[in-house]
Amino acid sequence: MRLSSLGGLTAEQFLRDYWQKKPLLVRNAFPGFDGLLSPDELAGLACLEEAEARLVQNKGDKWLLRRGPFSEEDFQRLPQTRWTLLVQGVNLFLREGAQLLDQFNFIPRARLDDLMVSYAPRGGSVGPHFDPYDVFLIQGMGHRRWQISTQGDQSLLPGAPLRILQNFQPEQEWITGPGDLLYLPPQCAHYGLAQDHCMTYSVGFQAPYAQELATQFLVHLQDEIRLDGIYHDPGLKTQAHPAQISTAMVRQVSRILSQIRWDQDQVARFLGKYLTEPKNSVFFDPPARPLSLAKFAQRAKETGIQLDLKSLMLFHSDTFYLNGESIDASQACNSLLTRLADRRELPPGTELGSEVENLLHQWYCAGYIVLE
Repeated sequence: MRLSSLGGLTAEQFLRDYWQKKPLLVRNAFPGFDGLLSPDELAGLACLEEAEARLVQNKGDKWLLRRGPFSEEDFQRLPQTRWTLLVQGVNLFLREGAQLLDQFNFIPRARLDDLMVSYAPRGGSVGPHFDPYDVFLIQGMGHRRWQISTQGDQSLLPGAPLRILQNFQPEQEWITGPGDLLYLPPQCAHYGLAQDHCMTYSVGFQAPYAQELATQFLVHLQDEIRLDGIYHDPGLKTQAHPAQISTAMVRQVSRILSQIRWDQDQVARFLGKYLTEPKNSVFFDPPARPLSLAKFAQRAKETGIQLDLKSLMLFHSDTFYLNGESIDASQACNSLLTRLADRRELPPGTELGSEVENLLHQWYCAGYIVLE
């Protein structure tokens, strides 16, 4: 199926020809789109303790960075131009933000990170930079000039609080307006400059560093592996140097550690928990007076249920992962949980069955799902 948001390309064509390969500009990819919230509403989010917000100012050749939460007075003291407010994870606070992310379901959700929204008056920017991940940039209100480059020089401006390129050499340039979309692959240098009061919606994707994956996988293995026996050395020999770690000891410990094994199922379980683990700033709000199981089941059938905006749910084979927890589903639960993971909701009238009702009621009491 051809997608208007991709300029008439099919998802398969986009993935084959553009994904992680080259930029794509689509004019009027989202007709009539001028944003999901106002600058004042974005500033309100930036004042929340649980929001991840930044303010970037450019003063001549100097860059200033401040992190939220902010106050109303912080915004009142800002100049008329050359600053940018950025708020991460807007999809965690705004249902319309989560719905905008759904427009990109042709990319597996396991790769999706979040929706960042930025506001800038004329001249606002975060400087020329590159990201290690893919990003879709959707223009809301206003206009932004984008310059991009495939340059190999990634040297950074010394002393800057942001990763700003020192020698940016633009190769292409566009001015985007409401509804326009710009896709940029990883490592594509780009420089966005507000031409007027403008807001940009950035759909970012996860690209963990190999070292991060290795470190977290080893942490995961701590809870998964069990090695039998203890260190022993019945053939111990005297040493000329008592403080020396002997070759025999190194070999013995190497034999013990060689028992550590993992397979693809272990890796899948690690990924399920790792990719759905909520960020440190995310907290769930259980219902103050939760419904009983019977009343919950009745309401769920009448009104349907949704994953809480902050919930992350994925699955692999018959194992489901919700907010860092794993659930091995029975055949009776599998199809419904798959539907919930894919669509993030179960509509009114859905026949749940007692096993699913019990599971969903537990998640409801934890604040992971909400009734419509």
